Amino acid sequence: MKKNILKVPLILLLMVSLNQGGQLFAQNTSIRGFVDIGTKLEEDKVNFELGEYDLFITSDLNDHLSFLGETVFRYNQNTENFEVSVERAIIKYNYYGNHSLLIGKHHTPINYWNDTYHHGRVFFPTIDRPYLFKRNIIPLHTTGISLQGLNLGKLRFGYDLMVGNGIGSNDLTDNDQFKSITAAVHIKPLDRMRIGATFYHDVISEGADIHGSDVIINEKITQNLVSASIAYFGSKFELLAEGTMAVNNAQSTGAVNSLSSYLYAGYRIKEKIIPYFRIDNLNFQDNELYYLNNDSTVFVSGLRYEINYLAVLKLEYQYENISGLDNLNRIKLQIAIGF
Repeated sequence: MKKNILKVPLILLLMVSLNQGGQLFAQNTSIRGFVDIGTKLEEDKVNFELGEYDLFITSDLNDHLSFLGETVFRYNQNTENFEVSVERAIIKYNYYGNHSLLIGKHHTPINYWNDTYHHGRVFFPTIDRPYLFKRNIIPLHTTGISLQGLNLGKLRFGYDLMVGNGIGSNDLTDNDQFKSITAAVHIKPLDRMRIGATFYHDVISEGADIHGSDVIINEKITQNLVSASIAYFGSKFELLAEGTMAVNNAQSTGAVNSLSSYLYAGYRIKEKIIPYFRIDNLNFQDNELYYLNNDSTVFVSGLRYEINYLAVLKLEYQYENISGLDNLNRIKLQIAIGF
């Protein structure tokens, strides 16, 4: 009975939104795709690799209601098969001005990179995401409901307030009674500049699987993440700096702090050529339970050639210094396109 009562407001909201825009038909449906293909030299061995094959769909049902879907096809080395992943499926209701209600599977708006670049690597300033993504520092996706505001006032203020299934859950059910909470704000004081901050809170239950990594948590952890970022992509100079402090609190360890950050900078020397570098740092306390506590430093130096807006060639040197492991050097070449 309670579940049926909860469904009534959502049904009414859908009916009202459809009415406000007139007829129900897809006025503006766009289907786009992205793919990246590359090669790398690592440990005296050359490999060719197919990256992510991304299908991106947007549709305006009327003036107030729209849909965004993103599905990625990628090769899984463990199963030696291609797998399909629904990365985003969002119904958006614009209820007033630049304020909207969104429901579905989101990329968690926890830092600039995760909120901006998604899976079309043609738009990435570097070949790969920053190293904190590889180490599962932040929750990439949240299935839930959010309120969003964009370009408000002179500073073009924006916000995201989200409640959803927490870490260890899936797209159908939450694995416990707790919900994750995300609160993100940003301003755009100059053209092509964004300054933002985010707070994320979740309770990770005993037995939870960490981000699908098959690492199981053996006691309950309360997690708080605080992130800050500044991004500027001008006509010549590019800068992106982000930091995330994680406070993981367990009964056996108390509050344990971890810090991850990266700095990217690039400079357009010609219309289509941008040399760049990125440096990543991850630092963990010894008694960290949630993350693999190998302190890490990663350095990336590269050259990006923008053939056009939807075709980019990148050449990179990558160096990884991970505590407890041998240093790693590789050279990568990637072409990424949109179609």
